[in-house]
Amino acid sequence: MNRTASRSNQQSTRHTQAFGSALARGGLSLLGGLVSHLAASAMIDGNILSGPNNLPYLTIAGVLLAYLLSGAPAHRFGQLWARAMAKVVQVPPDAVLAAFAGATLGLLLTVLLNNVLAEVPGFTWYWSQLIAVVLVLGAGGFFVANRRLIPFLHPADPTVMSNGASAPRDKVIDTSAIIDGRPLDDLPVGDLATYNLITLPPNALMGDALAKMLRHRIHRIVVAEGDTVHGVVESLDVFSFLSNHSHLILTRIDQADSLEALEGAAGQTTRMVQQLYRSGTNVGLIGDLVQEVNARLFERTWEMIAPPELVKNSCLIVMGSEGRGEQLLKTDQDNGLILRDDYTPPANLQDICDRFSAELERFGYPECAGKIMLNNPDWRGTVSEWSERTRTWMIQGSPENLMNLAIFLDAHAVTGDERLLDRVRDRLWELATDNEATLSRFASAIDAFGSGSNWLSRVFALGDSGELLHMKKLGIFPIVHGIRSLALANRIKATGTVERIHALVQMGKLKQSWGDNLINSLHIFMGMRLKVGLQELEAGKPVSGHVDVSEISSLERDLLKDSLGIVKRFKATLHQRFRLDVM
Repeated sequence: MNRTASRSNQQSTRHTQAFGSALARGGLSLLGGLVSHLAASAMIDGNILSGPNNLPYLTIAGVLLAYLLSGAPAHRFGQLWARAMAKVVQVPPDAVLAAFAGATLGLLLTVLLNNVLAEVPGFTWYWSQLIAVVLVLGAGGFFVANRRLIPFLHPADPTVMSNGASAPRDKVIDTSAIIDGRPLDDLPVGDLATYNLITLPPNALMGDALAKMLRHRIHRIVVAEGDTVHGVVESLDVFSFLSNHSHLILTRIDQADSLEALEGAAGQTTRMVQQLYRSGTNVGLIGDLVQEVNARLFERTWEMIAPPELVKNSCLIVMGSEGRGEQLLKTDQDNGLILRDDYTPPANLQDICDRFSAELERFGYPECAGKIMLNNPDWRGTVSEWSERTRTWMIQGSPENLMNLAIFLDAHAVTGDERLLDRVRDRLWELATDNEATLSRFASAIDAFGSGSNWLSRVFALGDSGELLHMKKLGIFPIVHGIRSLALANRIKATGTVERIHALVQMGKLKQSWGDNLINSLHIFMGMRLKVGLQELEAGKPVSGHVDVSEISSLERDLLKDSLGIVKRFKATLHQRFRLDVM
């Protein structure tokens, strides 16, 4: 629908401009004919020209010559005409009617005054025209300014019922529709739309609607399928359905006036996740909601700590599971800072970054063991410094550099100028290599925690007890990094694992069945990890990420077996694609 409306608007603008150009070219051609006719008449009268029919011939020649020479000025006039018509479209219809009514009254009053003053000595055409201009402009301006008080400009509305409520309207008339010229019965409103609708398909979940509302900070979403609009979902509908208090957390974050108030809001996120999980919400959707809440929390924290000029000339980014939108419980910080090239940061930038990291730790986000935080100078810098840094990571190709590159590929802008991150990414993709050796070294990290085949056989041994499986190492990381490697090889710029899978399927690089299996397996691993993590938090223990096979149900055990089997086959496919066995 948005593309259709945009094309229609562009076509309408072109038609308006073409009409203005044709109008100007015709007028200039007639003017050229008139000038040529007068010149020819003068030359004939002065005996400079003689012979029959010279006057019409020269007049026609003047018209044609003016037409040939008027292309550029006519085109310019057409542009001005289109802009003027665009302004006219914005004038309310009742204002136009009021101006016409005022002008009519002014002319009638002028006629009456002309009759009264006709006998006055010295009353000439000059004074008559001056009076006409004053009365027409004065009456027109008065009517426009007071058009709301003039009854005949606002007749009784048949759509207003006796109790004052508005009945549904069959048609809405706008000046843009009138100027378009087409019958209102045949004119789709989409052809006059000048904005992009934020839509969801009818089969989307209510949680998807909430996540999109939070992301775009809106209160209504159009439910549409292609060009067919099914209705509108409002925030009140979504909040009433979900009842998970996430909107209350965001409200507290937006209204917070101190870091202490933000700390109180941050303390509610785990409870929100717990409620969502117990209500059966999809873990992928929980990740989206957590990402939006955390992003708003980090944004407000940074704005309270950093000077406004620093916020304006920088881009705060998050990476890792938070950047991919796959973080469910609070984990260690993975963030960085990109500065504008021509900006000189404050002298106490290090202190500002240290305070930001310390505040996040106070909110429950521990420091990263690998120091992947903006208070580490290696993870902040200008656009040029970041571009050179990522170039080094890609070209040198050491295990540490490639892992840093993998972390950065998941970067997501939180606040500030997002274009700074886009510039670094664009330069990185310009360097994206087709070198299979580099891609193979990058993808080889899928085996960083072993092949997983021994764990798969142990899961089948139902009599084992106390067997601990690390969900991230055995399931989540191989899928995430394997898909990230395929995304790098195919230059896919999406950051979320699910979005990358969809892009690979769309490009034909991954079968639809494979994509569905990988998404389901990823969510099974994330769900089991979340379940155990919530149990550990309730028991006052730190989140370990381990699942005790003996404590899961038979259904969960079967799902885990199938998911580990999918991971095993996926890793075998990656070994073949990147030739990891010959490294």
